[in-house]
Amino acid sequence: MRMLLAGILAFAVSAVVGRFLIPALRAMKAGQSIKEIGPNWHMSKQGTPTMGGIMFMVACVAAVLVFGWRDMAGGDFSALFVLVLALLYGAIGFVDDYAKIKKKENTGLTAGWKFLLQLAVAIAFLALMRMENHLTPNLYIPFVNVSVSLPWIVYLIFAAFVMVGCVNAVNLTDGLDGLAGSVTLPVAVFFAVLSAWWDKGAVGIFAGALAGGVLGFLVYNFYPAKVFMGDTGSLFLGGAVCGLAFALDAPLILIPVGIIYIVETMSDILQVGYFKLTHGKRIFRMAPLHHHLEMGGWSEVRIVLTFAGITIAFCLLAFVGVMYRYSM
Repeated sequence: MRMLLAGILAFAVSAVVGRFLIPALRAMKAGQSIKEIGPNWHMSKQGTPTMGGIMFMVACVAAVLVFGWRDMAGGDFSALFVLVLALLYGAIGFVDDYAKIKKKENTGLTAGWKFLLQLAVAIAFLALMRMENHLTPNLYIPFVNVSVSLPWIVYLIFAAFVMVGCVNAVNLTDGLDGLAGSVTLPVAVFFAVLSAWWDKGAVGIFAGALAGGVLGFLVYNFYPAKVFMGDTGSLFLGGAVCGLAFALDAPLILIPVGIIYIVETMSDILQVGYFKLTHGKRIFRMAPLHHHLEMGGWSEVRIVLTFAGITIAFCLLAFVGVMYRYSM
């Protein structure tokens, strides 16, 4: 019940904050700069307010503090740890967005600085979760219900790069109106349901809040978008998704539930690699995959609904693969 109430509160907070944030961002001239190498019809989006991810960030903070207080009073800070992780990634995105706005172009922090900051945040989170006994170096494998014990340092290196990869994959998926939010919404619902199923209520509070906050944001972000989440929002979402997976001690579940994030990232990697290998040839019309489909005649709404539908299907499949973890 508290998960549901957290989601309802987060939805309300996100939707209300949006009513005031969007005009404020316009007044600050915090508009998105569109890459010239992108689809030419995206140039009409130039100047749309960005950093709208602040909406669901505020919503998650409010919901976790209101409905997670009982768990924290009892010594379970897992929801707070995941929230802080997501906020730190959101802060990195905010710095990146702010730099882009100041420069009036679509480049912010350098790739090197982003990577180092993201890696440092991941390592700190993993060490804290391990210290608080919320994380083990036993790698749980969904569908076969077995765990592989790894040396802690090996697990730490693996986990840190999974987290950084996940955060950037979500960021890459944020390329169409409502896309990243619509794909992340069922992922958040999945983690909320799984938390309840596994009796991990504290983590479920954050997952429920995330779902509600993202839904409130989509009121303004679904096509045609009145605001973009920016790197502020997409890095927060990436941190939230991977943080939930590790808080539930099941990072490999990110493979099925994050299938769209993975496919989007792989399409970009394949495109760049093939382009360099063949000195100019391309596999896709444009990468990542959502742009390839756009240039093939798919509307933004069709792509978003298709990707969200695929995510829902894989979340259902993932639940079947992990539901018996603690009953055997």
